Amino acid sequence: MKHLLNTLYIMTQGAYLTLDHETVKVEVEKEIKMQVPLHHLGGICTMGNVMISPFLLGKCAEEGRSVVMLDRNGRFQCRMVGKTTGNVLLRKEQYEIVRDSEKTASVARNVVAGKIKNGRNSLLRSARETANTEEEQSLRRATERLANILGRLEKAALLDEIRGLEGEAASLYYEVFDLLMAEEARSIFTLRERNRRPPLDPINALLSFLYTLLLHDCVSAVEGVGLDSQMGFLHALRPGRPSLALDLMEELRAVLADRLALTLINRKQLTGDDFEQRPGGAVYLNEKGRKEVVVAYQKRKQDEIYHPMFSEKMPFGLVPHIQARLLARHIRGDMENYLPFIYA
Repeated sequence: MKHLLNTLYIMTQGAYLTLDHETVKVEVEKEIKMQVPLHHLGGICTMGNVMISPFLLGKCAEEGRSVVMLDRNGRFQCRMVGKTTGNVLLRKEQYEIVRDSEKTASVARNVVAGKIKNGRNSLLRSARETANTEEEQSLRRATERLANILGRLEKAALLDEIRGLEGEAASLYYEVFDLLMAEEARSIFTLRERNRRPPLDPINALLSFLYTLLLHDCVSAVEGVGLDSQMGFLHALRPGRPSLALDLMEELRAVLADRLALTLINRKQLTGDDFEQRPGGAVYLNEKGRKEVVVAYQKRKQDEIYHPMFSEKMPFGLVPHIQARLLARHIRGDMENYLPFIYA
């Protein structure tokens, strides 16, 4: 099993990362602010004006540690990895499945089923916990409609039909997303509609930032088992788009990103002061807010959860890697179907 390593997130503008023997040093204005043993890190993620020495970049590439660069708002810019690893025959089988519409639909159907079930479980959990009868009824009606979509999904044979049902379920889920928040937080974090590029309100800014962090982990997971992150099944193929990582991320959005967003909001770890509005109406987390989210995300990945397929506990951060391995096993023909992660 893959050992869960930390990702080093650097958000301080003007920081410079160097490698001294086997230790990563972070300097700001020539003053050392942090030292981390390289073997403790699975990757490095920088945001904004952060520099990395060529020697450290080379060492990360040599040892298979990814380096991801985001802009100050958390939007993806580039990702550096070393030489291609893994079994070329596995990737060949992956390409063959993508060319087979029936097999592609089978994987996509299970991915969407996992996403809908996890989102539905989150709504059911909130329906049980709320003391507001009207809100409970709204949440339960939404779960019934999601159950109906799951029934239709089982019979869906065409990829476009599966994508349509995924979109319908996502729209329904976000319609009642506000009801998962504490009532006093809704004036700030109301989700009128899901928007991005750019996000236009605090809740969309928070979700987009968390999805970026999760996507980075999913890219690392699929490439770590030797799969091509751009050759997906559910998401359409586009140049430069990590479609397979986006596929893997779908079943994990509700349980890893959305639940964390709600925790940060309901515990008042994030407030309106953690966001800033830019010209044109775009809203982003400010530096303080980004640090709060990154720390919480790292802690969430360390939480132990029960994986139903393996009947054992494991850190949440290992789930993308486990699911990538299961997907690789299905592609190789060792498993009849891909089994998504369902978090009860």
